[in-house]
Amino acid sequence: MNHTIETYLNHRSIRNYLDKAIPDDILNAIIASAQAAPTSINGQQLSVIVVKNPETKKALSVASGDQVWIDQAPVFLVFVADYHKAKLAADKQGLPLVITQDIESLMVASVDVGIAMGNAIGAAESLGLGIVPIGGVRRNPQDVIDILGLPEFVFPVAGLVVGYPAETSEKKPRLPLETFAHQEKYNPELNAQIDAYDALVSKYMSERTNGKSDRNWSSTVAGLYQSVYYPKVSPVSKSQGFEGK
Repeated sequence: MNHTIETYLNHRSIRNYLDKAIPDDILNAIIASAQAAPTSINGQQLSVIVVKNPETKKALSVASGDQVWIDQAPVFLVFVADYHKAKLAADKQGLPLVITQDIESLMVASVDVGIAMGNAIGAAESLGLGIVPIGGVRRNPQDVIDILGLPEFVFPVAGLVVGYPAETSEKKPRLPLETFAHQEKYNPELNAQIDAYDALVSKYMSERTNGKSDRNWSSTVAGLYQSVYYPKVSPVSKSQGFEGK
């Protein structure tokens, strides 16, 4: 076991931050770590918007579903799919930009963003900072586009709150490893593991909320999928959130 693996295994999302600026050299190291991540065909079809301005963070907090930790933390990184640079390259070569005509462009940019954000998370946490990923930047994408002045062919994929933790949250348990790592072929017989995990999460939630909630993983995930993608079918309170843990 080394420090890198220990950092990954110790991950937890932070939603309460100190009023403390991140030094430029540390922030730059995190951003450079994200940029160093591999991208499809070295196309580098992503960018990061570094947001520190309080008014801008507040506007993004509202656009992302009133997530106050965006407003509270000193830095909010917005990872965007970026085919503007590819368009400039195509124009330079006198060729049309064809990838944006296919849904593959969404897959390519989203995967690249995920890999880069993983680098940023590992770098930030290794330096003693806390983070929480924000999928809510896709809730009102046009608002985010307008706030950040994103040009054509650039759109928000995910955000990352970064700051010094005001407190350390409890580490949320994961599903058993065998539900994640399948040997040679996918094993669909997972009911027993999910039942056990539901009991574990229910206990975790009860302890975390002082008995106010004992919701388990199955009910949370099923309910949130309904509220996010089919909000008229089964609304779920915003306070439950749907970001990374």
